[in-house]
Amino acid sequence: MTTDLPAAPLTFTPRYQTRVWGGRLFETALGRTLPDDRPYGESWELSDRPDCQSVVATGALAGTTLHDLWSRHRRAIFGDALANHPAVRFPLLVKALDCADDLSIQVHPPAAIAPALAGEPKSEMWHFVGVRPGARLYAGLRRGVTRDRFQAALSAGTVAECVHALEPAVGDSLMVHSGRLHALGGGLLVFEIQQNSDTTYRVFDWNRVGLDGRPRQLHVAESLRCIDFDDFEPDLHRAADGNPLASCTHFRVDRHPGATPVPSSGMRLVMAVDRLSWAGTVIAPGSVALWPACLPPAPEIGGGAWLEIVV
Repeated sequence: MTTDLPAAPLTFTPRYQTRVWGGRLFETALGRTLPDDRPYGESWELSDRPDCQSVVATGALAGTTLHDLWSRHRRAIFGDALANHPAVRFPLLVKALDCADDLSIQVHPPAAIAPALAGEPKSEMWHFVGVRPGARLYAGLRRGVTRDRFQAALSAGTVAECVHALEPAVGDSLMVHSGRLHALGGGLLVFEIQQNSDTTYRVFDWNRVGLDGRPRQLHVAESLRCIDFDDFEPDLHRAADGNPLASCTHFRVDRHPGATPVPSSGMRLVMAVDRLSWAGTVIAPGSVALWPACLPPAPEIGGGAWLEIVV
């Protein structure tokens, strides 16, 4: 099936997720058509989750799931470097986030703790593509905050006073390692690359209710086991700092300007910041495109800026 593919990237149909903190930026800023008038906070652009599968949108493989590509055609699509990767599912999850309101203050479990909590470890990076004036985010603890002080703030409802606040600009990025306390603030449009995990522990949610009108579940005990209490006041990676935007043992993300040659042959994974044209295929902002390893080296990408995601 994979040996007769046309020389074009694979693109995928987004899967939209409603969130109490979501809005309509996928429609107004990214030019998407949303399913209804509810608040949409997440668009899963590349997902190999049991309950949310990315599907190839067009071409010879249209309708094929990402999991099928990974499990049945791994070497042809993803190349020799990933042919023996131990993950049963594609190891990354790529999203766009519309943060119309503040997200909960939360943490993801480190690998050493996740199994004991029946969760999955999760490190992620954020790349900011839309920033409303005055918008901010929270990441890490304010210097001097101890575990005891944090627990006292939980009881007093003043957790936000313990978390380091930052004001990003368009083009900035932040690496959020598992164990880092964090929250995105209202007014941000974010592209997120993360481990393939959906485990999040909310420690504080601004005393609000969910879309069903009931208070959202908190995970205070789990959060206290996961928070890195030595993680103080991290800095943003500013746009002028260059590549990589973020790098960890699970992925690397670089940003490239328009009309840029693809760095090398083999499988290439790209997320469009601006509208792109790649081998005759139009890739809309926020969308992910994958150049299969079995094809000849990928041609130059035309248009605006794009993110290269290296697994």
